[in-house]
Amino acid sequence: MNFHAIRAIYLFEMARAGRTLLQSVVSPVLSTSLYFVVFGAAIGSRMADIDGVSYGAFIVPGLIMLTLLTQSISNASFAIYFPRFTGTIYEVLSAPVSYAEIVIGYVGAAATKSIILGLITLATASLFVPLQINHPLWMLSFLVLTSITFSLFGFIIGIWADGFEKLQLVPLLIVTPLTFLGGSFYSIDMLPPVWRTITLFNPVVYLISGFRWSFYGVSDVSVGISLTMTLVFLVACLVAVSWIFRTGYRLKS
Repeated sequence: MNFHAIRAIYLFEMARAGRTLLQSVVSPVLSTSLYFVVFGAAIGSRMADIDGVSYGAFIVPGLIMLTLLTQSISNASFAIYFPRFTGTIYEVLSAPVSYAEIVIGYVGAAATKSIILGLITLATASLFVPLQINHPLWMLSFLVLTSITFSLFGFIIGIWADGFEKLQLVPLLIVTPLTFLGGSFYSIDMLPPVWRTITLFNPVVYLISGFRWSFYGVSDVSVGISLTMTLVFLVACLVAVSWIFRTGYRLKS
């Protein structure tokens, strides 16, 4: 394993985030803070508790997950797309660096930035609503696992996209709606039986449910199922990335 190559890619991507601090950190944290102000402080005080948890606190895991999913995809997709756009990706591919090392460098940096954002969002939430974390190790595990999984997904999107507009296509039109409909602002047990059954086909439900369980010990689905679904998606992304490098899809043309 060429750790020097991994370190070089990783540090380059982290340095790029430092140069765009306003866009990379301040903007998403500010946007999430507005959710807490509106839904947590303003509306939350007028809402009934859900499973014994105040509404403002109940939505915190969902909002953190929303930040994680969108930022993981955005960071990873842009990180690999820009070298393709400028042509510098061929220098990386021709260097004595394995495909695994390239993926670890890019995905590791994207996941790190998402984890930092998630923790900042968590700290910001504590300023607006009272929080408790019953299972901190599980919370960190879901945080890291989700960031890595969706950074891999973003890496795939960055290779698939043939224009800047496509980089935002999946996050805006698919991931964000699925997150809002996946129980970010409500428990799916509040839905009629038919809609609850339909909602269970939304994979984001399992991510939010498992993450919320780590905070309050309550969830819409079993935490074991949540973890299993996350691992299945992780494996699927790894298989897709392996196929991309094995075939040279969108990399050798």
